[in-house]
Amino acid sequence: MPLWVLITLFAAALQSWRTALQQRLRGQLSLNAAAVVRYLYGVPFGLIILGVYWLIMGGSFGPVTFWFMALCGMAGLAQIFGTNLLIASFGPRGFAVGTAYSKTEAVQASIISVVLLGEVLAPLSWAGIGLSVTGVMYLSLAGRGLRFADILRATTQPAALYGIGAGFFFALTAISVRKANIELEGTDTILEALFSVVVTNTLQTLMQGGWLVLTDRKQVQAVFRSWRSSVQVGLLSACGSCCWFVGFALAPVPLVRSVGQIEIIFTLLFSRFFLGERLKNKDITGALMLVSGVVLVLYGALR
Repeated sequence: MPLWVLITLFAAALQSWRTALQQRLRGQLSLNAAAVVRYLYGVPFGLIILGVYWLIMGGSFGPVTFWFMALCGMAGLAQIFGTNLLIASFGPRGFAVGTAYSKTEAVQASIISVVLLGEVLAPLSWAGIGLSVTGVMYLSLAGRGLRFADILRATTQPAALYGIGAGFFFALTAISVRKANIELEGTDTILEALFSVVVTNTLQTLMQGGWLVLTDRKQVQAVFRSWRSSVQVGLLSACGSCCWFVGFALAPVPLVRSVGQIEIIFTLLFSRFFLGERLKNKDITGALMLVSGVVLVLYGALR
């Protein structure tokens, strides 16, 4: 199994776990404050991961250019918008379905990366992306039916719009991260990716943390009062981001994001056993379609 596939699977599991913990924080924190904790508490863990890897493997990540910093800033800002939209989508329809809508990111990332990065996918990989997204959208319909009118109504409700918007910004995040990694002319691709994580999360803390200070100082105090839960979110966020960034450095964005859709399986499990939400038969059907799509993506990429 290629290293990027294994890393992507870890990233998907960690992200789903972190999102479930973050959803629990919504009872204690505002939307922005719940998003800030993943960056604020994630930076120290990101530095530890970078430092340990650097001490063991050595190497360098090359000169830090203005364009690299700009790309990290773009990635960080896009992820902030995506995270806020994703958390906002939880309210109207629940944790599992809100995450499902955001998985249209795979198709959006594929189209954007083909246009901006010139990446090429095999026909089977395109078919797999289509099948997996169909499975995700089947999950999102929640038994409303598969007629065109049903699909139209389902995809124009607030949760759908928030989720699709989140997917778009997450796609932009992935593209910016890959470009940032390419910008660094170092000797170790993984070291470059880990350095990019620390820079991006630091910029995110400054951007969204600064906005929180300006708009809602009471929530700043709440962010620090919730440190016991927030530390867990920060740890999972740092580990997950490191896995995602390394995956983007080792393989094309569409392939990484398509395999990463397996996150919805972990999401369903956390939804059922961690948050206590009930699963239905359509959840199983949609999950099987999604997994089949991921298998096609991998077969097309690795054959």
